[in-house]
Amino acid sequence: MEHYVTLFDSFFLPQGLALHMSMERHVKDYTLWILCVDDEAYKVLAKIQLPNVRLLYLSELETKELLCVKQWRTKGEYCWTLTPFSHRFVFEADPSVARVTYIDADFWFRKNPKSIFEELGASGKHVLITDHAYAPEYDQSAISGQYCVQFVTITRDGGEVVRLWWEQRCVEWCHARHEDGKFGDQKYLEKWPELFCKETHVLQNQSLILAPWNANRFPYSAAVAWHFHGVRIIYLNRKIVQFSIGDYLLPKVAVSYVYNPYFIDILYAIKILIGINYKVKIQDNKSLFRIFKLFISKILTYRSYVQNSTMSFELR
Repeated sequence: MEHYVTLFDSFFLPQGLALHMSMERHVKDYTLWILCVDDEAYKVLAKIQLPNVRLLYLSELETKELLCVKQWRTKGEYCWTLTPFSHRFVFEADPSVARVTYIDADFWFRKNPKSIFEELGASGKHVLITDHAYAPEYDQSAISGQYCVQFVTITRDGGEVVRLWWEQRCVEWCHARHEDGKFGDQKYLEKWPELFCKETHVLQNQSLILAPWNANRFPYSAAVAWHFHGVRIIYLNRKIVQFSIGDYLLPKVAVSYVYNPYFIDILYAIKILIGINYKVKIQDNKSLFRIFKLFISKILTYRSYVQNSTMSFELR
């Protein structure tokens, strides 16, 4: 039994449900803990009652430290501050849990992730982090960091020293800007292989977890999971859902065989939410001019790539 934890608010309910669908297909023996960042997300998920899911009600878990910094941080910055706490909340909720893997809400499994945990087990270490593995043209390591907070495994015993250090740093400073070698909750990870070399393992098979910033570096078929960074619902009515897929240059084959299946899950998630009379929220309030530009840029830029595109689907 592997335990996973993710966190999101009511704006990200469609992505959260799509993540769960992928886990039901591929992960099998698991528990997904969902830290509900707002009360609305908790109420909706409690009503749906997803299998293999346990809900964490943030309002009941926030520490004095968190409440103190909450007022000074944006919603996004506060969610980043919560990341190292998410493992802690699971450990405190269930003493039998030996290790927890944090995954982003816009994560999506294509295969069983057992190969990732096999590599961690072979290393004999207690913490797993993943490299951004940027394609050269998208390398943002200097600002965003070499490692990505998208899949972070921490054990209760051997990994707690790392998690606690991370928690303390995020309480001290966690903002959406690059400052003194810091950026959000993410640049802190660069210190782990040095400060906690006996505890930390960096995933060596970089093709197992892919994202738009390395989609043209590795074959999509190698990916166990995909991080759909930048995907947002920008338009929704009773018949049409429109997504922005971000500013990265994507191979057409990845759009066809990764993004399209993901959007099918999102559409099904939207129908589930509509079925319980929940009004799905627009995730990016772009201007009409911006939406028009995205429509135009849906045309292929060159060869077999798509950039800065929108994709529209019909709700049936």
